[in-house]
Amino acid sequence: MMKIKLLFIISALFILACSSQSEENRLSDRTEIRENLLEANALLIDAEDQEIRDFIDRYGWEMKATGSGLRYMIYHEGSGPKAEKDHIAHLNYTISLITGDQIYSSENDGLRQFQIGRGGVESGLEEGILLLSAGDKARFILPSHLAHGLPGDGVKIPKRATIIYDIELVDITSK
Repeated sequence: MMKIKLLFIISALFILACSSQSEENRLSDRTEIRENLLEANALLIDAEDQEIRDFIDRYGWEMKATGSGLRYMIYHEGSGPKAEKDHIAHLNYTISLITGDQIYSSENDGLRQFQIGRGGVESGLEEGILLLSAGDKARFILPSHLAHGLPGDGVKIPKRATIIYDIELVDITSK
């Protein structure tokens, strides 16, 4: 149903773009197009959120949510220093799609490290790391807007994919 609605909206946009109209009509149409795109985006976000809630329920996980849409649970608490901006996070990880397919792991790709607050990683991962201390083990569910968004990663993560991180924050070091 959602794909049909999106197809309809895209078709309507194409038809509107091709017709010659007065400037006033074009501005009115642009406003309508913008409203339709915002509505379509809201429908996609709601559908993905429902898929995530169903997934969490299926596994019986007790997860918390942040305002951005990140879901997380810390299932083992470490005793190391708290993650902070500008420090280097060192982590073991597996990344899976919501389908359960494992796509990346530190076992295959090596320990991952990044400077917190500098970007270069998924915004949901960066947000989640700031909730942890060294030694913590956690699970994050990143909706597509906090992961790789519309394009995916161009390798293994498809377009608009929800991803699940299972991580162990091995260490936090100063820059």
